[in-house]
Amino acid sequence: MRLTLLLFSWWVLPLAMAQDVVSLKSKLVQGGFYIGQVKPGAGVIYKGRSVRVSEHGRFIIGFGRDAQLRQTIRLIAPGGKKEELRIGLSKRDYKIQRINGIAHKYVSPAEKVLGRISGENQRVKSARQFDSVQKDFFAGFERPAVGPVSGVYGSQRVFNGEPRRPHFGLDIAGPEGAPVIAPANGVVRLAESDLYFSGGTIIIDHGFGITTSYLHLSQLKVVDGQKVKRGDVIGAIGATGRVTGAHLDWRANWFDVRLDPALMMLE
Repeated sequence: MRLTLLLFSWWVLPLAMAQDVVSLKSKLVQGGFYIGQVKPGAGVIYKGRSVRVSEHGRFIIGFGRDAQLRQTIRLIAPGGKKEELRIGLSKRDYKIQRINGIAHKYVSPAEKVLGRISGENQRVKSARQFDSVQKDFFAGFERPAVGPVSGVYGSQRVFNGEPRRPHFGLDIAGPEGAPVIAPANGVVRLAESDLYFSGGTIIIDHGFGITTSYLHLSQLKVVDGQKVKRGDVIGAIGATGRVTGAHLDWRANWFDVRLDPALMMLE
């Protein structure tokens, strides 16, 4: 993994020059992200969207599960000069599981709950649209729960020949009631005890469009708008929503782009 084109030395600065410590590093793979730094006052454009830049010139851009391997970021110098930064991503292979003979009622939700699902999806989407100024994600993330990994990002099941949505989280198995902690500082943007698919659900905003989500919780110990610190207990592992057993489904987003939370953890 490397930059396919590196612009003039004044353009993209080494992260070591930042005025505070940066622990989280770029992961240039599908499901990963790029953390860059430009001169303060410069602009960053990605896919037509203006990207938040910190007072020290740092920014983050996320890449989805099936992101194109060649990416272009547009940069605008303080004086107005425009350039392009091109980066290359590594392709990932995902586990595909094919299962036949599954009854339709276990694959698709009943029509009577579709309105509820649509409304809940909009609330979740709204909770992931904050472009706040806090820079908590730069410090990286700790593991939010103790237990073996039972599901990984990007995996997908095919029921009766019909592909289902890929899994976008990291599943951590554990007993119901086991604590779930905030892996980094942030602000709670959603705390709901009974969503149709995800049951007890918390979404935390870590700044610059980065949010993390905690699904299937049996208990919620935070409320909307609450500030949390790394290590705070925010809830408990459960089996709420559409699940077959107790576990934590931990997810990460850059706005609507679904990231691999395993890549966000400190090494």
